[in-house]
Amino acid sequence: MDEKTIESIISLIKREVVPAIGCTEPAAVSLAVAKATEMLGCVPESISLSLSGNIIKNAMGVGIPGTGMIGLPIAVALGALIGKSEYGLEVLRDVDEAAVERGREYIAGDHISISHCVDAPSNLHIDVEVKGDGRTAKAIISGSHQNFIYLEKNGEVILDKCCEADCCGSDDADIVLTADMVYRFALETDVEKLRFILAAKDLNSAAAELGMTGKFGHSLGAVLNSGQGLIGDSPMEHIMALTSAACDARMGGAPIAVMSNSGSGNQGITATMPVVSYAKDIDATEEQTIRALVLSHLTSIYIKQSLGRLSALCGCVVASTGASAGLVYLMGGDYNQVCAAIKNMVANLTGMICDGAKPACAMKISSGVSTAVMSAMLAMNGKCVSSSEGIISEDIDKTIRNLTSIGREAMQETDKLVLRIMVEK
Repeated sequence: MDEKTIESIISLIKREVVPAIGCTEPAAVSLAVAKATEMLGCVPESISLSLSGNIIKNAMGVGIPGTGMIGLPIAVALGALIGKSEYGLEVLRDVDEAAVERGREYIAGDHISISHCVDAPSNLHIDVEVKGDGRTAKAIISGSHQNFIYLEKNGEVILDKCCEADCCGSDDADIVLTADMVYRFALETDVEKLRFILAAKDLNSAAAELGMTGKFGHSLGAVLNSGQGLIGDSPMEHIMALTSAACDARMGGAPIAVMSNSGSGNQGITATMPVVSYAKDIDATEEQTIRALVLSHLTSIYIKQSLGRLSALCGCVVASTGASAGLVYLMGGDYNQVCAAIKNMVANLTGMICDGAKPACAMKISSGVSTAVMSAMLAMNGKCVSSSEGIISEDIDKTIRNLTSIGREAMQETDKLVLRIMVEK
């Protein structure tokens, strides 16, 4: 692989694997509100938001870090009151009890209006308008969680990418990954150039440790760790418990950062913790751990390139498929066995719906990573779902496109129905 391609892929990973505090959808909303408020120059008297359905779906039931509250109103209020756009997806880094109390008062003052943008140009679309002291400002994020496409202050347009052909796309469009490219990059690149991925291990392991206290979400990680006589002390249990615990903490509103993947903290956790847990259990070297993490995260990024940022397909399907590839590598498998594991994953988990970010995501993640282990084990024993079965193709890249086309196209009506059920409850 030539040096230019290597550097491009490293740049891609560094763009997609970034720290985030809390669920990335309400964080992106807070980011847009913070940016608009900074342009306004004062606390807004009113904030009007028009949001795509997937943003609403993923923000309705999730805890906002450090607040003890769930949902969009507190995320919007804090974005206006204490948010700093320079922090990116850590926009609410400075939240404290005083800020939360101010946020409650702001919500009670009926300053916030939220509507569904039914004709949004992207599944990830946030349109914010703020008013105050006779001034106005607008900020629009679309396509990806930090992709500002429009900024306006007092009627003066500061940024306008709305007419650009790829205004709602990402800046990695020029890097077309394949499964073979992902595998070769992870195994052949100078390990010193990949060492940055260990930050994912550090952040997400800290989240798992916090989740193991049993104080967040549904405490699935702590429950699995206790075993209750049903699950033994095994690598499978460690993988499920640690991954679930990190999700418990994040979805339960713990005020900590996790390392995300493709705009999702849960995907970052799922691509990280199975690899970290198994590497520890088998006493893998640091280099093996690094390469397995890169293989897992980059496989997830590759799948998301054709799936899109947000869809009706649960993100744990994507990230646990990456994790399965990383586990195969740690088990001593080769490229063919990695491909077999991916096919096994696609044959099993395709169709798992996303019904919003919430504490119960830990259960879906647990299902995903347990399937990742099973798929890796089958691959290492020479077993692979064949092209005569279901949506599996002989070609690994076509198999992945079969998965993503279902999530991106066929499940659109499912997505609409899920959102309708959620908002009508």
